[in-house]
Amino acid sequence: MALPICEKKTELVEKLGVHIENKEHLAPVAARVLAYIILTGKVGTTFEDLVNRLLASKSTISTHLHHLQDANRIKYFTKVGDRKKYFVVNHDNIIRNIDEMLTGWDEEKQLHLEVKSYKESINALESSTEEERFDLSFHNDYLKFIEEASATMKHLKQKLENKNNKS
Repeated sequence: MALPICEKKTELVEKLGVHIENKEHLAPVAARVLAYIILTGKVGTTFEDLVNRLLASKSTISTHLHHLQDANRIKYFTKVGDRKKYFVVNHDNIIRNIDEMLTGWDEEKQLHLEVKSYKESINALESSTEEERFDLSFHNDYLKFIEEASATMKHLKQKLENKNNKS
């Protein structure tokens, strides 16, 4: 790899690693291992490459690789005539994360629909004053956002599933 690309990858491993660490509550080294694997892509990365690039001990890298494999975050493949394992992202895990995201959004949608319905019933009361009436624009906008975001994620999931089925 050219030097500027290596430097950019190193910067991104750190930046993405911090993001993954915070978002997914992974140990710092595990997050950097996952970030490095993500940025290496489908060619995969070896144990030795991770030790050298992340400047961590063999036992630390090994521990986190096992943890990421046990969590189905990564998987490995081998090449004919080569005893090394090449680690890549497990795309099944990505699909599972999308499913979890969609489930969470659906739960939020149902809650917002209930709250909106309650507020609409208050607004419909003859005894409610203008001051007591609720503005429903936030709920309407948020429900529209959830619908659009869910449709986009379902489309992405379908593309990933189709790609996995062809592999």
